[in-house]
Amino acid sequence: MQKLTALLLALILSVSAWAQPALDFKKLDSVLTQLQLTDRFNGTVLYAEHGKIVYKKAFGVADVRTGQALQTNASFNLASVSKQFVALCILQLYEKGKLKLDDPIKKYIPELSYDSVNIRNLLTHTSGIPEYFEVFQQYRSTLDTLTNEGMIQLFARYKRATDFPVGSKWNYCNTNYVLLSAIIERVSGQSFHDYFQQHIAIPLGLKNTYVYHVLLPVVPANHVYGFEKENGAKKLFDLYNVDGVTGDGNVYSSVEDLLVWEQSLYTDKLLKKEILAQAFQPVVLNNGTTYPYGFGWFINKKDESFWHTGGWQGFKNIIFRDIKNKSTLVLLSNGSLVEGLQAAKKWYDGLPVTIAATQLISNVWLIDGTGTPARKAAVRIEGNKIMEVGNLSALPGEETIDGGGKVLAPGFIDTHSHIAGSLDKYPEALACINQGVTTIVSGQDGYGSYVDSIKSSIEHTPVAINIATYTGHTALREQVMGGTNLNRPATTEELEKMKLILQSELKKGSLGLSTGLEYEGAYFSNRNEVLELAKATAAEKGRYISHIRSEDINMGDALDEIITIGREAKLPVQVSHIKLALKDDWGRSAYIISQLQRARSEGIDITADCYPYEYWSSTLRVLFPKTDYTNPVSAQFAVDHTFDPTQSILVRFAANPTYAGKTISAIADLRKEKPAQTIMGLIAEADAYKKQHPDAEGLETIMGKSMTAVDVVNFLAWANTNICSDGSNGGHPRGYGSFTRVLGHYVREEKIMSLETAIQKMTSLSAEHTGIKKRGVIAAGYYADLVLFDPITVKDNADIKDSRALSTGIEKVWVNGVCVYEQQHSTKKYPGMFISR
Repeated sequence: MQKLTALLLALILSVSAWAQPALDFKKLDSVLTQLQLTDRFNGTVLYAEHGKIVYKKAFGVADVRTGQALQTNASFNLASVSKQFVALCILQLYEKGKLKLDDPIKKYIPELSYDSVNIRNLLTHTSGIPEYFEVFQQYRSTLDTLTNEGMIQLFARYKRATDFPVGSKWNYCNTNYVLLSAIIERVSGQSFHDYFQQHIAIPLGLKNTYVYHVLLPVVPANHVYGFEKENGAKKLFDLYNVDGVTGDGNVYSSVEDLLVWEQSLYTDKLLKKEILAQAFQPVVLNNGTTYPYGFGWFINKKDESFWHTGGWQGFKNIIFRDIKNKSTLVLLSNGSLVEGLQAAKKWYDGLPVTIAATQLISNVWLIDGTGTPARKAAVRIEGNKIMEVGNLSALPGEETIDGGGKVLAPGFIDTHSHIAGSLDKYPEALACINQGVTTIVSGQDGYGSYVDSIKSSIEHTPVAINIATYTGHTALREQVMGGTNLNRPATTEELEKMKLILQSELKKGSLGLSTGLEYEGAYFSNRNEVLELAKATAAEKGRYISHIRSEDINMGDALDEIITIGREAKLPVQVSHIKLALKDDWGRSAYIISQLQRARSEGIDITADCYPYEYWSSTLRVLFPKTDYTNPVSAQFAVDHTFDPTQSILVRFAANPTYAGKTISAIADLRKEKPAQTIMGLIAEADAYKKQHPDAEGLETIMGKSMTAVDVVNFLAWANTNICSDGSNGGHPRGYGSFTRVLGHYVREEKIMSLETAIQKMTSLSAEHTGIKKRGVIAAGYYADLVLFDPITVKDNADIKDSRALSTGIEKVWVNGVCVYEQQHSTKKYPGMFISR
């Protein structure tokens, strides 16, 4: 819920040590003015030294509906900045002997079952009591408005347990302060509104400070309304049906009054200093450690500086109190963005303050990745994020890109890629960006690098695209069992070691577990080994993707295995590059899809990715499912049933490079052999070459023709299939052309699906199937990974003869808000990042 924004703001503002530097007020004014002009700040700010105002200004409007200008005496909802007032009220009652801080809350709220929670626990967020939002949302009726007493009755009725033992940890929770407000009301016999006026507002002479909530009959005249921007338009974003409560928010004040309030804390006007001092001491947890939070104040540096943020609906606020240097900064905002707050924080710390540039992409047909119809719209980018989408006009000084009436879509996400290994040498990633791909998912087929290695590689050599990864099953086996000892299942001890490594990788950001069960490194693993690793993955909320154990003669059993893993491990499972590689099964794609759909109807989250070609690329060894590479019967079976030697091409062959580019049948004719004998001979020669060159990689690759156009179309069209390439930097044309081939051939020419559906299969569906967040949709707050293309001319040009030919029709590509590709050229910019789960 959005009241938790207060805590998020605290994290955003990661407080540094404040050695009060000389402050440049012209810089602050310039930054906030620019942010206001570009709709990124609306509010008031005040800075004072020794209680004297040095800088004070209002920016924007108090009410977007009327355009009423803000004044520095305007009253904003303080959100969680309200908590410091509540804490002081409690201390006032303590000073008067009306309560004790270590009193159990049951003394004042006997309806609750929290026997060991005391008032101090509420003040310091150490009670463990859950947030009230979920309880209210679960049990409310449509017309309910929550009040303090109503919240107490909800907790009394439904008896929610604490989230952790009382006092054992610190966890920000708004329920604590609503309960404190209720205690104030019950002890004083007054509403919190009346108590606040009598004991804080009136004694301090605060003219624009009061408690207000939606159940009060009169809206104060200087009341500021929260707002947000949606589709380019400003709309009200203010109080709603939880805002009958007080304590965690709903104190209103101005920057001027807040200075008076803050200065009063140096005096005895409201409370004796020795009692107030408790509010600024870090809480001591049960284990003797401390957390830098007192009573309604975060503690930046003990006995020197304190602060608190507040975020609720359109309101984003902060107060800094530096008692060592006797300085105060208050910023109150009624827009929904935090840029002004962040800029003021940096300025106060003496850090460089820069404003992220914005770009406006206009005059486009927007296909936003959700599958909804294309629409005319503009997109504004701020830094690496999408700021807003809608009917937008250029802001002062803003870079504007005319989309020329082309289609703007989210950057494509390749859920099965082998490009990562070439990025050290080719960081511009032309294979990807030429076809609109902005994010790749590596670690496929059971192999790939570990997370730390990928991060280190990107840090050493920045890249143009984003990288996410799975953790490879075969890589785990090699690390634990040894690279030459994989022709058996793992022992129980080995399996436990693999689990530990896998769990570590998942915690570091791996998406999940990948397997390549058809390959030698994992072929001899048994179902239990894979299932146990999948369960370990599920425990960390990861996913499972698999090059299944067979794509030909044993495909039925292989599908049963992945479905079983999904059912028993209870995690999402995906079939890598789904295909029917057995000639005898050609035409059965509809039946296979019905099997997968049946599993989904049972609650198993099984999906697939697919590349748009009728021929695969792999090693010659996959032609021998039983790994009997010298068996003439198996070789002949491959020729007759699993691939077409007359259309299957040897792409790479280190032992005899002259074979590269020739079909298996053509090589057999050169060798005066039958194709079955040739594939056995080629594998033997590759083995011999490997022994002579142990460090050599990529010894042989074949592009095998073993699919039909009808099956490819059916797999692409299944609602739960997303698009992938399974591509590398050359070899198979899919590495450079998969996504543009779908757009050109299958959408424009074959019309197997709409353009909007195809984009969804390349973007939001891909993100959903991999667990990638904030990418794959063009919407405010999402990363600015975008592709601009011409739907009339977009086309893949890579083929077997020229597997690196660039696509046409891709006009521009942005990664994290930076243009990395235009006019069929890399811009030599490298904004790519590692994407953690």
